[in-house]
Amino acid sequence: MTTRLFGEPVQRREDLRLITGQGRYLDDLGHDALAAAFVRSPHAHARIRDIDVSAALDVDGLVAIYTWEDLPERVRDPLPLLIPHPALTHGRTAYPLARDLVRHVGEPVVMVVARDRYLAEDAAALIEVDYEILKPVVGIEEAAQGAHLVHQDVPGNLGAHLVQEVPSAAGRGAREAVEAAPHVLSFRLDFERSASTPLEGRGVYARWDADDRSLRVYSSTQTSTSVRMAVAAKLGLPLPSVEVIAPDVGGGFGVKIVHPWPEEVLVPWAAMLLGREVKWAEDRREHFVSSAHERGQVQHVRVGFDDEGHVLGLEVTILHDHGAYTPYGIIVPIITSTQLLGPYRIGAYRVEFSSIYTNTVQVTPYRGAGRPQGVFCMERTMDRIAAHLGMDRAAVRAANFIQPGDFPYDQGLVFQDGRPLIYDSGDYPESLRMLKELIGWDGFPAMKAEAAARGRRLGIGLGCYVEGTGVGPYEGGHVQVTSDGRVHVSTGLTSQGQGHETVFAQIAATELGVPLSSVSVVTGDTRRFGYAVGTFASRAAVMSGNAIALACRKVRDKALRIAAEALEADPRDLEIEDGVVRVVGAPGASLPLATVAVLSNPLRYAFDEEAARATQFAGQAPMDRPPVEEGEEPGLEGRDYYSPVRSTFASGMHAAIVETDPDTAEIRILRYAVVHDCGKLINPMIVEGQIHGGVAQGVGGALYERMVYDGHGQLLNASFMDFLMPYATEVPAIETAHLETPSPLNPLGIKGAGEAGVIPVSAVIASAIEDAEGLPVDRMPISPSELYELRRSAGR
Repeated sequence: MTTRLFGEPVQRREDLRLITGQGRYLDDLGHDALAAAFVRSPHAHARIRDIDVSAALDVDGLVAIYTWEDLPERVRDPLPLLIPHPALTHGRTAYPLARDLVRHVGEPVVMVVARDRYLAEDAAALIEVDYEILKPVVGIEEAAQGAHLVHQDVPGNLGAHLVQEVPSAAGRGAREAVEAAPHVLSFRLDFERSASTPLEGRGVYARWDADDRSLRVYSSTQTSTSVRMAVAAKLGLPLPSVEVIAPDVGGGFGVKIVHPWPEEVLVPWAAMLLGREVKWAEDRREHFVSSAHERGQVQHVRVGFDDEGHVLGLEVTILHDHGAYTPYGIIVPIITSTQLLGPYRIGAYRVEFSSIYTNTVQVTPYRGAGRPQGVFCMERTMDRIAAHLGMDRAAVRAANFIQPGDFPYDQGLVFQDGRPLIYDSGDYPESLRMLKELIGWDGFPAMKAEAAARGRRLGIGLGCYVEGTGVGPYEGGHVQVTSDGRVHVSTGLTSQGQGHETVFAQIAATELGVPLSSVSVVTGDTRRFGYAVGTFASRAAVMSGNAIALACRKVRDKALRIAAEALEADPRDLEIEDGVVRVVGAPGASLPLATVAVLSNPLRYAFDEEAARATQFAGQAPMDRPPVEEGEEPGLEGRDYYSPVRSTFASGMHAAIVETDPDTAEIRILRYAVVHDCGKLINPMIVEGQIHGGVAQGVGGALYERMVYDGHGQLLNASFMDFLMPYATEVPAIETAHLETPSPLNPLGIKGAGEAGVIPVSAVIASAIEDAEGLPVDRMPISPSELYELRRSAGR
């Protein structure tokens, strides 16, 4: 096989359609559908005493109004807890419509269906809800005190508590190791709440066919197959009667993982009940106050180390704010607590986290999913050690690195997938060497001194991370070669801009030896592939990519066997190149893959005239027996699933040079460098794009993005006028280099790349600001006004 596209920087195939306005998003569908709108709670914590809909009944075009009491039994039940965990002793999920209590601003209380969205909103505005306002619980530390409760049956607002500990090689516990260390530091770190805020909010559109009792749902989701199963279960429908399709999705970043959202149950239910198409598309304020947030944590650190900077013991205690409900379990703090260790060999480690209820929007993973907090903790710790010892920050990291010969390396913890936290591959010393060279680490002191002579404040920072990617349990792929020679690939996970259409086509084209133009890819459509887990946790390439490769190999083996029969050759002597099966060394003895597809479906035996003509061009005699073996399915197609033994672990290191204004405290990023290792690269250009987008999102998390609640549980910046994000002018040119240490855990040797760019950015920028200012940076994000206050409190 000579058609090699794996590893090539192929232009994204989906871009032309998307940038020329040919995309097909949720709100582009169902123009004649009825529209849904929701009355949402204006209070963070309140009891519902009465709902009066009488004033809304006269709205022309009103079709229906529903409260919790109107919902049938299965629909009215609380939404599922998706990922239970033994430590989550008090998991709680919301009702689709609030039953008696609301626990955050934005919780849905009433659903209105009308002829169009404007009329639905008009009717919703006329509905009066009588609330008894209760004391809201806002802020992690206030909630942990338990003076007031979010859920009356959850003591101390404590949803989950988990401790993991790994002793030293000598069997010493972390506390003992810290106390016995020559040097001990204790400090606190804060990471504020943020949110995914994709350009397209959530949305659902449903069609019910009463004749064949089937339901088709379109949802802007990251988990179409899971939505399908949830909707079928909630509505009491057989699974084959429900189809869920993710059209083009305008970003997800984690917020669209949850399945089902209340609207994904209520809109299809209303479509069935009314016998009409129904649609709901989220507006921006709804997204801020009713979709998921992430990031909020308080971390307390004690670290013990020796004179060379080796960490002998590390204790971390984490308070995690999971908001009002826990539909996605405690994945975020589990990831923080386990991924915190990064590329380091720590003498002894103890981590304890408490996951706390507050009267704020629920928390589910946001790009990076707990890793930015963990990396901030570990990298700030490394910088504190370096400052205490007067050592180079890079040297302290190097002193603690896991070495290339140590892989696979068992950190002794249990990861988010419930399997051992064992790193599969990496070369951390080489990554650091590459990063220092890329950013000019060793030459920076002279650059800083020169700038200082001219009244400028420059600082340099770095941060290292390891990212668990490709979590199970499985993904599948289906590959079919049709009689026109085209290759049709489908997989169940969804796409939100990652370039799946391109990279999956590259894998299939390489495996089958066909031109890229011959391959089409479909994702997120349960009509084409009914079983999948979803797109999150940097898993798509690892999981579906390997499943597609395995399915292609089945197709290839079958194609070679069928062609061998037709060409009277040994399958081992055949190759596929540019869509043609040929005998190696005998170019005249060949068959187009399209003909092999015809022969794979023997409607008549090959001694029929039609099949004879199909083989005559190759100078072969017609076959005297069918090409499909007994018990084998007809058709040139294959299906396979990939299930990993455990997660793969990508890694990387970032560095930045920043300038802080002496007068205004404005923070400007001058340079940003990334060294990244995601195993073998399928498409280097797409990986670059993922890194660039992730760094931009990380800059937002470091300097701009935060969800600001007041003491009443009101979100004060629920619009893009107040929720800040970086413009192109705030994101520097990003310099990248790639290190490839293939994973031994999967056939393609790949690791995930989707979240890597965002993970260490806050730690890197904090390190650089600290270097520029000589002041500790213990909280992210940091604004110019906060930096100014740091200076003032330090007497500068």
